[in-house]
Amino acid sequence: MPERHVTVGQLLLIEYQTVKDEQKTRIGFRDNLLYVTLTVVAAVVAASAQAGQPAMLLALPPVCVVLGWTYLVNDQKISAIGRYVREDLGPRLARLARTEGTGEPGEAEEVFLWERVHRGDRRRRSRKAVQCVIDLLAFCLVPLAGLTVYWTGGQGSGGLLVVSVMEALAVVGLGAQVVSYAGANTSG
Repeated sequence: MPERHVTVGQLLLIEYQTVKDEQKTRIGFRDNLLYVTLTVVAAVVAASAQAGQPAMLLALPPVCVVLGWTYLVNDQKISAIGRYVREDLGPRLARLARTEGTGEPGEAEEVFLWERVHRGDRRRRSRKAVQCVIDLLAFCLVPLAGLTVYWTGGQGSGGLLVVSVMEALAVVGLGAQVVSYAGANTSG
């Protein structure tokens, strides 16, 4: 049986396909988290209103913080994969392609050009800003509104008040992370 050799280029293309598959999966998961958040918020608000129990709104902050953090982590990984393809994997494949066949360095051919081109859209910064507002609304403003309703309801006990303040701090912390990440992710 003849021996089969796998080239470095083949390995790099397999790696590219693998990371792009992971990126695609993470994008689908991340985007579905917004729908899950909206569904959970609607269910908690409806249950609280139906039962006449504003304390049930205290379920919103932990749920929104967990879902928001998961959303943010997945978004970061999606961006990291794109950055890896642009800055590491693509250039390695381009260098390999330049020398293939001739054994000598040749003209640089850019590979995976879409990874760079789509980031140059002049509306990218405004889209990122709008996405930041949407993320803050879904994962931070909604639970803070729920806490405000709870606080103004006047029926809270001392223990639940302490819990609600801790929840508010967690939501504000998540909001700071959302804004910080959005700022870091709008450049280039």
